[in-house]
Amino acid sequence: ITIPDFFSKRFHDDRNIVSTIAALIILVFFCVYVGSCFVTVGKLFSTLFGWDYGVMMIIGAIIVFLYTFMGGYLSVCTTDLVQGTLMFLALATVFIGSVTAAGGVENTVTFLQNIPGFLSGTEIATPLLDEAGNQLIEGNEPMFGPAGTYGIITIVSGLAWGLGMPQVLIRFMSIRHSDEIKKSRIIAMIWLVVSLSSAVCIGLIGRAVIPTEFLTQSAAESVFIVLSKMLLPSFFCGLVVSGIFAAAMSSSSSYLLISGSAVATNIFKGLIKRDATDNQVMIVARITLTVILLLGIFLAMDQNSSIFDIVSYAWAGFGASFGPLMLCSLYWRRTTLPGAVAGMLTGAVTVVAWKNLIAPLGGWFAVYELLPGFLLALLVIVVVSKLTPEPSKEVTDDFDTYMELDV
Repeated sequence: ITIPDFFSKRFHDDRNIVSTIAALIILVFFCVYVGSCFVTVGKLFSTLFGWDYGVMMIIGAIIVFLYTFMGGYLSVCTTDLVQGTLMFLALATVFIGSVTAAGGVENTVTFLQNIPGFLSGTEIATPLLDEAGNQLIEGNEPMFGPAGTYGIITIVSGLAWGLGMPQVLIRFMSIRHSDEIKKSRIIAMIWLVVSLSSAVCIGLIGRAVIPTEFLTQSAAESVFIVLSKMLLPSFFCGLVVSGIFAAAMSSSSSYLLISGSAVATNIFKGLIKRDATDNQVMIVARITLTVILLLGIFLAMDQNSSIFDIVSYAWAGFGASFGPLMLCSLYWRRTTLPGAVAGMLTGAVTVVAWKNLIAPLGGWFAVYELLPGFLLALLVIVVVSKLTPEPSKEVTDDFDTYMELDV
């Protein structure tokens, strides 16, 4: 069961127009997402052991590919549980160890306060860079200029991240009963609060413990690995750092699986061969996995790629393409099939155009591409749905039935 399946059934799309477009969007942006996970794997082993980035990135990608290829959704869910637990423990362990290495919370805060704007809620630290883009060092201290303004565009862009990632709904769709969503929400929020707080604090403390280690944005993404290697005995370092590999494996396997399912179910069976057997669908899904693996490896070949930049681009693509449509599908009875198609395409095209053509203009145009993509897609869904004939009685009756069940 995929997100495109839901859209097709929501609008009674017998021709599979909406599911085919959704599957193509998933394929494009998940290739980018998978590439970011493979970059993580390459940086992990390159930083930890000094091994060749490209070789280790490819080996890690193949490991993820193999268990996703053989196990499917069940393998992804099972490994997610194990890997999530490992990530949780790894973050907590390194956080506690790094606080101790920094001489306690008070010493860490004092050091960071000496960096102009670093701990401010309204300003941002401005590192001084050389011509190659590396931060300048004076003695054993990294050099910073006057604090920059943490402007409204940056704040709005940060808040816009909350509009992304509707594809995680695949987990909700596989739940046994709606009552379990309440329990899962509590577990998820506890996990998020602890893990994200630890991750942010590790970044802050890393700046105090090893201030001259990370001179570029790309290098700074290795702070967790460097701190683990510095603070822990080899065996425990291996266990803790495997949490990073677990995160990359968990994410990339999910993306591979969703992409394979979308192409096999929604394009191959839904459009090309409607009488396809389960075995044929599985073969197409595995071929798709192979193609995405190769594209992901290609995108991850640049060792200096910023994981954050890659993830933010894919996140925006999904959020703008599917977020507005998901909300309208669930809560607006008047949404039509033409409106759904127009909204998805508008979101995807806006993200690509804004990122590459409009954002470089600067100023207000530099806002995170997810926000204009989301708003334009939402506007197009509403306008096109109002201008096209109302949904059939079958569609509205289905909507009313499920809304009543949800009360």
